[in-house]
Amino acid sequence: MDDPNHPYVMTLKPGRYVWCACGRSQKQPFCDGSHSSTNMRPMFVEITEEKQVAWCGCKTSGNKPFCDGSHKKLAA
Repeated sequence: MDDPNHPYVMTLKPGRYVWCACGRSQKQPFCDGSHSSTNMRPMFVEITEEKQVAWCGCKTSGNKPFCDGSHKKLAA
């Protein structure tokens, strides 16, 4: 799914993940280094147990890097 107006919902295994904060990554919701020409930096997240996660796709969440429903307020 590559729609910034919806969260990226997935089940993750324990590990370290790098969430794209700039929106330029071709591997959303994860960072691919595309931010290098911006002043933005990705967010590192440690998942300690297998669980379902809703990553923010719109980049406006008040609970980054996770979705808080802010995308519902954006124009379609």
